[in-house]
Amino acid sequence: MKAKRGFTLVEILIVVVILGILAAIVIPQFTGASTQAKLSALVSDLQTMRSQIELYKLEHNEQLPGGGTASFELALTGPTDVAGAVGTDYGPYLQKLPTNQFVDLATVGLSDDAAAATGGGNNGWEFDQITGAVYPDYVDADGDGASDGDEDTY
Repeated sequence: MKAKRGFTLVEILIVVVILGILAAIVIPQFTGASTQAKLSALVSDLQTMRSQIELYKLEHNEQLPGGGTASFELALTGPTDVAGAVGTDYGPYLQKLPTNQFVDLATVGLSDDAAAATGGGNNGWEFDQITGAVYPDYVDADGDGASDGDEDTY
C-alpha cells in the first residue's frame, strides 16, 4: 500500500512567495496603462473638438461657436444657421461634448484667455472666445502650473 503524498508547508510557502513577487512586478505596469489610456482618450477628444471648431468657423464666416445666439455647447451639438443661431443649415458638429477623463467632466468654461484659466479642474475643457483655442482643464495638485497627467504633451 502506497502512502498518500501531498504538498508540504514549505512548498506551499515557496509558491505563495513566487506569486507575490510576480504580482509586485505586474501590477505597477497596469497602473501606468490606465493613465496612458486616459491621456490617449484626452488627446483624441481634444483633436476632434479642435477640428470641429475649425469646421464650424469655416461654415459660419469665421465666427466661433457661441458667438451667435446659440450657446457654445448648442452651437456644436445642434443645428445652426449661418449666423450661429439655432437653425437647420449646418451641424451638428459633435453628438455630445466629450468627457475629460482626468476631471470626469464634459463641461466647457468660456474665457478670454483659456490657457490662463485652466488648472482648476472646474470644467472638462476651457475655450478661449478670442482665439478659438480649446484646452483640457486639469487639477493642479502640486501648484506647479501643470497637472500630474502630462498635459503639456497635448
